[in-house]
Amino acid sequence: MNHQISDNTKAILLLTAPLILGRSKPNLELLKPKEYQRLARLLWEAKLQPSDLLQSDASEYLTLCQAVVDKERLERLLARGFLLGQVLERWQTRSIWVISRADASYPSRFKSRLRDESPALLYGCGDINLVDEGGLAVVGSRNVDDVLFSYTSKIGQLSAKAGRTIISGGAKGIDQAAMKGALESGGNAVGILAEDLEKVSINREERNFILDGKLVLISAYDPASRFNVGHAMQRNKLIYALADTSLVVNSDINKGGTWAGAIEQLNKFKFTPLFVRVTGEASSGLEALRKNGALPWPEPNSVDEFEMVFNSKNIINTKTPSQMDFLSSSEICTYSQNSMVKESISLKETFNEDPETDIGRIVTQEGDTEYKTSKNYSSYISEKNNLLHEQEKSPDLKTSMADKLFIEAKKIIEQLLVKPMKDDEVATALNITQPQARKWLERLVGSDTLKKDEETGYYIVNHN
Repeated sequence: MNHQISDNTKAILLLTAPLILGRSKPNLELLKPKEYQRLARLLWEAKLQPSDLLQSDASEYLTLCQAVVDKERLERLLARGFLLGQVLERWQTRSIWVISRADASYPSRFKSRLRDESPALLYGCGDINLVDEGGLAVVGSRNVDDVLFSYTSKIGQLSAKAGRTIISGGAKGIDQAAMKGALESGGNAVGILAEDLEKVSINREERNFILDGKLVLISAYDPASRFNVGHAMQRNKLIYALADTSLVVNSDINKGGTWAGAIEQLNKFKFTPLFVRVTGEASSGLEALRKNGALPWPEPNSVDEFEMVFNSKNIINTKTPSQMDFLSSSEICTYSQNSMVKESISLKETFNEDPETDIGRIVTQEGDTEYKTSKNYSSYISEKNNLLHEQEKSPDLKTSMADKLFIEAKKIIEQLLVKPMKDDEVATALNITQPQARKWLERLVGSDTLKKDEETGYYIVNHN
């Protein structure tokens, strides 16, 4: 894999990455995530990019940055160009690529779901296009017996038959069982590593799958970094952020990375439905996750049954919210199947409708829309169409249905755009179409609620 590293990524590497080479000592001056976020915000507001700091006449820009980071500290970090060149050459010989949030190839799921918590840099080896395909996240403990290893491997095999990607942490035990089952059955896998990307990527078994375009390994940490408990914990949210749905095969209770990641997913992020194994040997950890809202794994035995895990009404009925609740009154559950997005939106509070009235909307890739409805759908649509027609006839009608929706959307968008985002990122975060997002954003720009950088296309709250 020969990825061209952008100048923005080079600058971010110099500012935030350890650039480990041999026995080199750690650099204690590296910008921490929050420090870099403040710097990136300042640069954006000044209509600058990280790469501008690499220019020979960047003294004026560095002085500007003094407001958030000491100028001399920045100069010392940016002076590591020779070390960066050596490290990049080493990575290239091992087919390791690196991208940053400033790159178009950066995973959209990380941007839309993790937002400020998405890694500034992402290292990898393999086909980067696999990263954003979605799939089934499978996690569990490192120490497992043959029975659980075989059980998990079969899930990977079934996932391969269904054409679904396995997403896991690449660790021994459950992670490797799921990934191995998928890969050996001709499927795809994404391994999100907390350490040793450089070492793992040259293992013969992994290398063959990487060369075949079936496996991609990624990490938010330097390819030569060693095991770190903090890194392992932070890696969990990356696994869930890339998935369409997830399964915990086994877990300790109140301790360990698997438990912490699952609880964080259930109680904080809520990116996907989270299932737990309910057959075989009982587990106090899995039972505790059930009490926290996890769902029983339905034990699919065929491709059709496996697809039901992604597509069935059981998923819709879990009412698992997206990363942010779209409108104060809505509950959205979104999943993808062959580039199709299904949205189930309850509009009870927003439009003061009967509790039994809801709309299920299917939007295909071509943009065609088909509505599937409850028993009250006909009367619901009739009432709303009449309302819209009345508005067209009566401009003085105080608040239309669309206006009510926009008022609620405005509140959410203002919370979302505390950091710059493009219209496609807003659309992904809100689970709406890009044209709809663009329409709302331009309306908010027109009312001076937001401001738009015409050069970059980014929107942000207007504090003036």
